Amino acid sequence: MALVGSSELLKKAQQGRYAIGAFNAENMEMVQAIIDAADEMKSPVIIQTTPSTVAYAGPDMYQKMVSVKAEEVSVPVVMHLDHGNSFELCRRSVESGYTSIMIDGSGLSYNENVELSRRTADMARAEGVDTEAELGTVGGKEDSHEVSDKDALYTNPAQAVDFIARTGIQSLAVAIGTAHGFYKGEPRLDFDRLSEIRNVVSIPLVLHGASGVPDEMIKMSVELGICKVNFATELRAAYTKGVRSILKEDGIFDPKKYSAAGREAVRQLVKEKILLLGSEGSAL
Repeated sequence: MALVGSSELLKKAQQGRYAIGAFNAENMEMVQAIIDAADEMKSPVIIQTTPSTVAYAGPDMYQKMVSVKAEEVSVPVVMHLDHGNSFELCRRSVESGYTSIMIDGSGLSYNENVELSRRTADMARAEGVDTEAELGTVGGKEDSHEVSDKDALYTNPAQAVDFIARTGIQSLAVAIGTAHGFYKGEPRLDFDRLSEIRNVVSIPLVLHGASGVPDEMIKMSVELGICKVNFATELRAAYTKGVRSILKEDGIFDPKKYSAAGREAVRQLVKEKILLLGSEGSAL
């Protein structure tokens, strides 16, 4: 089917107490793997690209790959810009046919974040595109943006209410202790804070930095109101491991052979994450 927006899918997930997986794709094989896994599991799915991914091949290229593959399946597929780092990139992604965008002003002052998020949401809404924004800062490294543990700021529940009212966004990425990339130690998530946010905020909530978070913590986050969970690093690692498993054999030089192994590794991982989030069968 044609690409769809994220808002209605996330509202349905919120009502059904499950979450939709948002998976970062870097190439054609990862796009194929993610959508094939979602189709097999009868789950809606969100495919994301970061600014560095978009810089590598351009938003038109990724949008068209995802759009073509989405037409082959019957489950809803969303094309989402992850961590959009400027109004201009968000606008370019909307013009390329992305059906959902994230503007990340979390590194700015509160009022600057409000203004950038509001301006971006207004632009996207005029084109029928959904907007996610972030309040607080998720630790770790995403593209060229790195936040040290001491600088990571958790989302303030009362501030979240004001932020949503002033920006008009459709979903909110919250900072409760997750980090981008793989964790150096055991993650510590502030579930009490998440519960407070859920109690005062009505729009869908998003969890970033889920790669490497123990399954029981992911499940608890979903139970407490998270309805979109982002995975990136684990997929990249799975793809690379699959490719390396073939390249270690002598005489292998056909990219289709080793890329297919990477694709299969990602497909299996995405199926596992869909089961973890409880979205299997929700596209029926």
